[in-house]
Amino acid sequence: MTMIDLGLIVPRGLILPENVLYSSWFSVLASFVAINTLIYLVLGVMKIIPVIRLSAGRGRERRSETRNIDPDASV
Repeated sequence: MTMIDLGLIVPRGLILPENVLYSSWFSVLASFVAINTLIYLVLGVMKIIPVIRLSAGRGRERRSETRNIDPDASV
């Protein structure tokens, strides 16, 4: 069942008049909001996915000298 089948017709200018909705400044504003939403979506997805490390093979052995209190300890 669609909206027309139920007899409910929602006018386009329900909140704002139609001349505002079809004006050029409103389309620029709507485009800005759409681009801003996409940017925040990408940033949010980037925070969710794990970090990809390219040099993950070395692990803890990436230091060339020890940071231990004992200077004669192994690296």
